[in-house]
Amino acid sequence: MANTIRESVINKEYKCLDYGFIRLVDYMGDDAAIVQSARVSYGKGTKSVTEDKGLIRYLMRHRHTSPFEMVEFKFHVKLPIFVARQWIRHRTANVNEYSGRYSEMRDEFYIPAPDQIRPQAALNKQGRASEPMSRDKADEIIKRYRQIQKLLFDDYSALLDTGLARELARINLPLSTYTEWYWKIDLHNLFHFLRLRLDVHAQYEIRVYAEAMAEIVKKIVPVAYEAFEDYILNRFVFSAVEAKILKKIMNENVIPNKDELKTLGLSIGEAREFLDKLEKLNNL
Repeated sequence: MANTIRESVINKEYKCLDYGFIRLVDYMGDDAAIVQSARVSYGKGTKSVTEDKGLIRYLMRHRHTSPFEMVEFKFHVKLPIFVARQWIRHRTANVNEYSGRYSEMRDEFYIPAPDQIRPQAALNKQGRASEPMSRDKADEIIKRYRQIQKLLFDDYSALLDTGLARELARINLPLSTYTEWYWKIDLHNLFHFLRLRLDVHAQYEIRVYAEAMAEIVKKIVPVAYEAFEDYILNRFVFSAVEAKILKKIMNENVIPNKDELKTLGLSIGEAREFLDKLEKLNNL
């Protein structure tokens, strides 16, 4: 069974964006490795599958993270540089990236699909709005992307032709240029990456990679991934102030509006987020 899973995921390419991909190069461990680490000494067959599942869920639920660090994944990723700069903020991984000093950069640039050409969000200072611009406007912007990318790559090529060092010729290339790297990480820190990058507020482009990565991970550690979804990814976290307001709502069966929430101790932003949580709870 383990060999069948390995054969189905190793080196399978998951397309991401226009030129990007993610593929699993290798991995070490699975759900059994988590259980083995938690029990320290592990006799195969001494515990039932149900008990093993219960243990993994207990570990996840109570944040006993070290057993999850016994499982490791090594990915090969091709991604735009601006996505890589977000990704590298997760510093708990080993990374080896394609070098523009040793090798020539390729003529490959990310261009968003028309439905991703969107204005700045009104409330989210770091994100785009939910609705795209008109198709005519999107086409105009995409055309500008292509023109500027071609101009900059042609200039890069011309600089190389003068004999200029690759490490200098590359410096005007845009953030949309594709790069590649090998990225190795343990399961505990990978779950932290996925918790942040699968979130609806994460930038769309990095979320695409996170979604592909999640599909790979859940095949190898299905029990751990299910526990991650239940206790981390889809959890609801309430502050001490929010918990008091929840108690008030339960007692009075009335949900305060944003102004009332402010008088109860929440800022405008916290009030908005609190009401969002209540709406999600109501939709379960």
